[in-house]
Amino acid sequence: MSFELPDLPYAYDALSPYMSAETLEYHHDKHHQAYVTNGNNLLKDSGLEGKSLEDVVKESFGKNPGLFNNAAQHYNHIHFWKWMKKDGGGTSLPGVLASKIDSDLGGYDKFRADFLAAGATQFGSGWAWLALKGGKLEIMKTPNGENPLVHGATPLLGCDVWEHSYYIDYRNARPKYLEAFVDNMINWDYVLELYEAAS
Repeated sequence: MSFELPDLPYAYDALSPYMSAETLEYHHDKHHQAYVTNGNNLLKDSGLEGKSLEDVVKESFGKNPGLFNNAAQHYNHIHFWKWMKKDGGGTSLPGVLASKIDSDLGGYDKFRADFLAAGATQFGSGWAWLALKGGKLEIMKTPNGENPLVHGATPLLGCDVWEHSYYIDYRNARPKYLEAFVDNMINWDYVLELYEAAS
């Protein structure tokens, strides 16, 4: 199995004004492409050729840092593009997700506040997550390319808080970017799809 850069599921300008075409062009065409190219080079002779991307991520964690960093970021970004859509975000969640957020996380408003805080307080590069662990929803944050897969959890939603994800549009205002992501960009239907697959 080799890594391949997926097409964006929408036009470069589909997420504006919350995420610009320029950001998506750099982020998808340059940054994600680099993870794919480097990941493929590092996959050769790693002993993990032919495994699924999830297995490459889990099995390289703590053992092959170069491969892990690129494979995990490839995994994260494949989903990141699908975690966003035009006119997304906000409180109109599929019922099953809304109920689960109520029971596990104390309701939508608390989920929103905790997710924003996770992203804002992740020191340096990393991700904020909504994940499923042991049947319960959890808010997590991870450094660099790390994701919930390597912590025994399934990622359902992730927001990239590396500077290349927001600096063109928001400069150093990471909290504003996180608010725009949650309120205007989340593709809740894709979150539901991952939740149902993991349940």
